[in-house]
Amino acid sequence: MSDTILVDGRPVAVGPDQTVAAALLAAGIRSWRTTRKGRPRGLFCGIGVCFDCLVTVNGRGSVRACLVPARPGDVVTTGTTEPVATEEPVATRTPDQEPAPAEAPADALVEESVPGAFGSSVDAPVHHVGRTDG
Repeated sequence: MSDTILVDGRPVAVGPDQTVAAALLAAGIRSWRTTRKGRPRGLFCGIGVCFDCLVTVNGRGSVRACLVPARPGDVVTTGTTEPVATEEPVATRTPDQEPAPAEAPADALVEESVPGAFGSSVDAPVHHVGRTDG
């Protein structure tokens, strides 16, 4: 018997090192939320750049399913059974209403100097995100 996660109350099998999106696709689920106009959305970019694959995992909302490892026992809620919360358009906000930026883990962003980067003789900073999940 394989491990499972619950997706909108129904068990979905998960394999080792699978993301939530991969488990959904393997189960034949191609879309799991809709746009405001009712168009289906699911996995699009698969690398965390877009926001088409948003789900709620264990009560944490607006999680990109393509980036979150599926762990046995996780409870996933999609946007297909309840309205998807949307943020007010940026153009209608005043500066004092801007949302606070999300804080990244202290060890998530690493800056280092690479000699001669970008064809220059000047040291240039290079940013990369390191994996922190072991």
